[in-house]
Amino acid sequence: MTQPRRLPTYTELMDALTEGRTVKVIIRYAKCNLLADGREEPAPDAVGGMEFAAWEQFARGVVRNDKAYLSTSQTVLIAHPRYGHVLNYVRLRLYEDGAAQITARYLKPDTYEVVMDETFTGRLSDGEDDNGVNCFVKE
Repeated sequence: MTQPRRLPTYTELMDALTEGRTVKVIIRYAKCNLLADGREEPAPDAVGGMEFAAWEQFARGVVRNDKAYLSTSQTVLIAHPRYGHVLNYVRLRLYEDGAAQITARYLKPDTYEVVMDETFTGRLSDGEDDNGVNCFVKE
C-alpha cells in the first residue's frame, strides 16, 4: 500500500486536484488561531479531516479577491452533547500564499439557525512546521 504524499504548497495542491487525484486535509485546530463569536479564544485540542469531494478555485480578482484561493466545504449531521442533532458545516479556504481559513458552524437542521460559529486561521504545513493545516494526496 502506498503512503500518502504531503502537499506542502498551494501549487502542488492545485496540481493534484486538477489532475483528478484524491486529496485529504487534516486540521489540527490547536495549531490554529480561533475567533469565536467575534472574540479571540484558545483553540480546542481537536483534530478534523475531510476529503476534497467538491472544490472551486478562484484566480485573483475573480470575486474581488486579492489572492487566489481554493475553497471546499462539507456538511454532516452530528449528535452534539450540548446542541443535540445539528448540521456541522465546515468550509476550508486555502490561499496562494499558504494562509488558511476554516469556518465551522453548527446549524439546527429544521431552521438552519446558527448555534455555533467559529473561524480558525492557520497555514498550510510543509511538514517541517506543523501549522495546523495538512494536505495529502494518495499516490
